[in-house]
Order: sequence, then C-alpha cells, then structure tokens
Amino acid sequence: MTTALVILAAGKGTRMNSDLPKVLHPIAQVPMLIHAMRAGSVLSPEHTVIVTGHGSEAVAKVARAEDEGTQIAVQEDQLGTAHAVAQARSAFSGFEGDVVVLYGDTPFLQPDTLERMIEARSGNDLVILGFEAADPARYGRLVMNGDVLERIVEFKDASDEERSITFCNSGLLACNAQLLFSLIDEVGNDNASGEYYLTDVVEIARRRGLNVTAVACDEAQTLGVNSRADLAAADAVFQTRARAELLDLGVTLMAPDTVYLAADTVVGRDTVIEPNVVFGPGVTVESGATIRAFSHLEGCHVSRGAVVGPYARLRPGAELAENTRVGNFVEIKNAEIAEGAKVNHLSYIGDASVGAATNIGAGTITCNYDGVMKHKTTIGENVFVGSNTMLVAPVTVGDGAMTATGTVVTRDVDPDALAVARAKQENKPGYARKLFDMLKAKKARRDKKA
Repeated sequence: MTTALVILAAGKGTRMNSDLPKVLHPIAQVPMLIHAMRAGSVLSPEHTVIVTGHGSEAVAKVARAEDEGTQIAVQEDQLGTAHAVAQARSAFSGFEGDVVVLYGDTPFLQPDTLERMIEARSGNDLVILGFEAADPARYGRLVMNGDVLERIVEFKDASDEERSITFCNSGLLACNAQLLFSLIDEVGNDNASGEYYLTDVVEIARRRGLNVTAVACDEAQTLGVNSRADLAAADAVFQTRARAELLDLGVTLMAPDTVYLAADTVVGRDTVIEPNVVFGPGVTVESGATIRAFSHLEGCHVSRGAVVGPYARLRPGAELAENTRVGNFVEIKNAEIAEGAKVNHLSYIGDASVGAATNIGAGTITCNYDGVMKHKTTIGENVFVGSNTMLVAPVTVGDGAMTATGTVVTRDVDPDALAVARAKQENKPGYARKLFDMLKAKKARRDKKA
C-alpha cells in the first residue's frame, strides 16, 4: 500500500511573538518542520503535502529545499485542523493509498511509531496516535474498549471517570486518503470556537461502523512547541538525547551539558570533546579526534587524530586530514588542511589548500577577498610559513618553500625558495620624543577648546 503525508504547518504561533512562522523555528539548528518531514520520510511517501498559512512562501521554500517534490496547500483562513487537512484534497485526486497526518510543530515523532501506525492500518480503517500522559491536564482522552477506540472526549466534556483516563490524543492519524476526506466532509463546526476539528472523524467513523484503533507512543514524541519556552524545552530534550547517544557510541564528553549538537552531527568513537563546544549543521568528526574547549564547528570534516582548538572556528568547507592541528583563535573556511599540517595560532586560512606537514606560523592570513571575488591560496607540502605572513591570493607557495616573518606574498614562491618582502627598517634618533611632544601639545589644545 502506498503512503502519503499531510503535514499541518499553517499556524502563526502567536505565543512565539515572532515574525518567523512557528514551524521554521529551529531545534538543534534545523527548522521544526524539517524534523517532521524527516520522521515521515521513513514511510517513503508518494506525496508529501505541507499545509501552510502564515508565512506560506517562507515555509514552502524551506520544505522544498528539503524535498523538491513537496506539494504546498494553502489554508487561507484558520478554521481548524479538519479544515486544514481538507485544503490538501486536490493533491490526492486518484490516490488510493494511505495518508498520515502529522504536525509541523511536533518535532520528536520517531520513525518506528509511524511504521506501527501503518501496520495497525492493515486491520483498521482509522488509526489514532495516543500517549500515556504523566499529567493528562486538559488533553483529549482516548476511550478504549480493548483495541477499539470508541471515542475521543475533550477534557471540558469528560465525566470524572473519563478524566481519570491517562491515555491521551496526540492529534496524529493514519487513514485511507479517500476515506479520510469523506469523513472530513461530515465534520461540522458547532462548537465554541466555530472550528472544524480533525478529532471529530473518530465519532463519524464509529457511526459508520468502521474499525478505529489507537497506537501508543512515548509522551515525549508528542511534545508540541507553541512558545519560546516550549522551544527551549524541546531543544533541551534533543540535546539530552543526542549527548546520551554519543556517550553510548564511545565518545568522551568532558562536560556533556555544555556541548551543543546539531541534528546531523556525526562523531566517531574515541573522540574527545572538551567543554563548551558548539556544532553547527553539517559536521562530521572521525574517530580519535580531539575537539578542545570553546570551539565552534559547522559544515566541516575532521579526520582521525586531528586536534581542533581551543577557541577554534571551523566554517563550511573546512576539511582537516588525519593528524592535523588547528589551534587557538584559528579560523578555517573552505580550505583543505592536509595530513600532519599545523595551523596552531591566531591565523585565518580561507579558500586555500595547505599541503602535508606544512607549518603555518602565528598571525598568518590568506587574503582571499578583493572586495568583489574570492581567490585561492595554494600552499605546498613541507612549507614553513613564517609568523605574520600575508598571502595575497591568488598565489602559490611551492613545496619546501619558506616565507620570512612579516612577509607580504604577492607573487608565487618557487619550491624550496625563501620569500622575503619587508620594507627597509630605519631608526631615527630622538624622533619618538619629538612625536610624543607634538601629539601631547595637540591634545592639550583640543582639550582647552572643549
């Protein structure tokens, strides 16, 4: 049976107090919507339809960047969840498979939960996802009779006995697509809010004599995000899980609570991560590396045995080979650092390649930007770059070459050559005192006028 996804992402998220659509707020540096899409991708959906509303263009752009085949349905007026799903109807013309309805602000749904919902569909017409709530509060209760879901009772309408039920409604469901839209056609809005609620399809299905059941998941999977506080709490949940997974995989986190991970961070075993390290998107660290304190990595690859930091920044395109060294207050961007090379102190290496066993001295800068275009610096193997060298790209330094301290390199340096480019030093006796006296007098005149 083929499957499709409908992801509801139309809410403005008023409590977020933000111009950014709610589902685009990030958890682990990835928009909540993308978390939902990636969870649903385990079903290999034939269609993915995102129902947008507030900020529709921005939501659509993010969704299609993740999956270019994503279809967009717009809910112009916010008239409830059943009304939102109904906006996706045109995408399912002639589609006979199942549809799973997800929420773009529920980022922690696990793939195995969706698989169990689809399995349950084989013997039921409609499957609802529920959870055992530690504090049921005002959640809708799922009233079960064995495996049969008899009805969903909202808290305000529940009897004392029904309020004692801890099995609660998540809002997610799975159903044959054409059947679901048929059920939605019968949903009314005779309620205090005047909205069309998706939960009403359960009662309608039961009236038709259809088989309805509920699948249970952990409450944490149903965590929704409606405010900045919820967002912070959700991110904390992600970080706690991700850190625990790294520890289980054999990664040493010296102060786990201070390490911040992105949704796609990959770290090999026997790597050591010191305190206060931040991983942005797109980072892979191979086994046996060391990431020292207060470093920031994004869009980069760190190979086995490499040492990064402390206080290092690896930007997108940084590629560190085995046993490289990138030290304190060093920034690497779009550059390859070959095996055994060292960039240990206070340097910027951007749009460059650095050969094996090369040593980059403190204060070295690849001057890669002319104000309009970026240019590449190529440094060969076994090169010694002296401290405070400026490499004005495009420029090449050959294997075995050396630059003298304070050199500004504007022309290619041949292999094994020494590049020296300094202005001639002159010492002028007594000039320092004269200059200071002149400056002090100028300052005194300015202060007097003030």
